[in-house]
Amino acid sequence: MNKRVTIEMPDEMHKLVAEYAAKAGAEPDAYVKEILEQHLEDLHDIAAAEAAMERIRNGERTYTWEEMERELGLED
Repeated sequence: MNKRVTIEMPDEMHKLVAEYAAKAGAEPDAYVKEILEQHLEDLHDIAAAEAAMERIRNGERTYTWEEMERELGLED
Protein backbone atom coordinates (compact mmCIF):
# COMPACT_ATOMS: atom_id res chain seq x y z
CA MET A 1 0.00 0.00 0.00
CA ASN A 2 1.32 3.42 -0.91
CA LYS A 3 1.39 6.37 1.47
CA ARG A 4 1.43 10.02 0.54
CA VAL A 5 3.89 12.43 2.13
CA THR A 6 3.64 16.18 1.77
CA ILE A 7 6.66 18.39 2.34
CA GLU A 8 7.24 22.09 2.33
CA MET A 9 10.40 23.40 0.74
CA PRO A 10 11.77 26.81 -0.04
CA ASP A 11 10.89 28.18 -3.48
CA GLU A 12 14.52 28.00 -4.59
CA MET A 13 14.74 24.30 -3.69
CA HIS A 14 11.47 23.58 -5.50
CA LYS A 15 12.81 25.39 -8.55
CA LEU A 16 15.94 23.20 -8.50
CA VAL A 17 13.87 20.03 -8.12
CA ALA A 18 11.70 21.07 -11.06
CA GLU A 19 14.77 21.87 -13.19
CA TYR A 20 16.52 18.58 -12.42
CA ALA A 21 13.30 16.64 -12.93
CA ALA A 22 12.80 18.26 -16.34
CA LYS A 23 16.38 17.38 -17.33
CA ALA A 24 15.72 13.79 -16.25
CA GLY A 25 12.44 13.72 -18.18
CA ALA A 26 10.38 13.16 -15.03
CA GLU A 27 7.69 14.91 -13.06
CA PRO A 28 8.96 16.57 -9.87
CA ASP A 29 7.04 14.14 -7.62
CA ALA A 30 8.50 11.10 -9.37
CA TYR A 31 11.95 12.68 -9.34
CA VAL A 32 11.85 13.35 -5.59
CA LYS A 33 10.67 9.78 -4.99
CA GLU A 34 13.61 8.46 -7.04
CA ILE A 35 16.06 10.69 -5.16
CA LEU A 36 14.71 9.43 -1.81
CA GLU A 37 14.96 5.80 -2.94
CA GLN A 38 18.56 6.31 -4.06
CA HIS A 39 19.46 8.04 -0.81
CA LEU A 40 17.90 5.29 1.30
CA GLU A 41 19.81 2.66 -0.71
CA ASP A 42 23.01 4.63 -0.17
CA LEU A 43 22.36 4.78 3.59
CA HIS A 44 21.79 1.02 3.63
CA ASP A 45 25.01 0.41 1.67
CA ILE A 46 27.00 2.72 3.97
CA ALA A 47 25.65 0.96 7.07
CA ALA A 48 26.55 -2.45 5.59
CA ALA A 49 30.05 -1.25 4.70
CA GLU A 50 30.59 0.24 8.16
CA ALA A 51 29.43 -3.02 9.77
CA ALA A 52 31.81 -5.01 7.55
CA MET A 53 34.70 -2.68 8.42
CA GLU A 54 33.91 -3.10 12.11
CA ARG A 55 33.98 -6.90 11.75
CA ILE A 56 37.33 -6.67 9.95
CA ARG A 57 38.71 -4.36 12.68
CA ASN A 58 37.58 -6.95 15.23
CA GLY A 59 39.59 -9.64 13.47
CA GLU A 60 37.05 -11.35 11.22
CA ARG A 61 38.82 -13.40 8.56
CA THR A 62 38.77 -12.04 5.02
CA TYR A 63 39.62 -13.86 1.81
CA THR A 64 41.22 -12.88 -1.47
CA TRP A 65 39.36 -13.79 -4.64
CA GLU A 66 41.82 -16.62 -5.26
CA GLU A 67 41.36 -17.96 -1.72
CA MET A 68 37.60 -17.87 -2.12
CA GLU A 69 37.79 -19.80 -5.41
CA ARG A 70 40.05 -22.39 -3.77
CA GLU A 71 37.77 -22.73 -0.72
CA LEU A 72 34.72 -23.23 -2.97
CA GLY A 73 36.49 -25.51 -5.46
CA LEU A 74 36.03 -23.06 -8.31
CA GLU A 75 39.62 -23.01 -9.54
CA ASP A 76 40.18 -23.68 -13.22
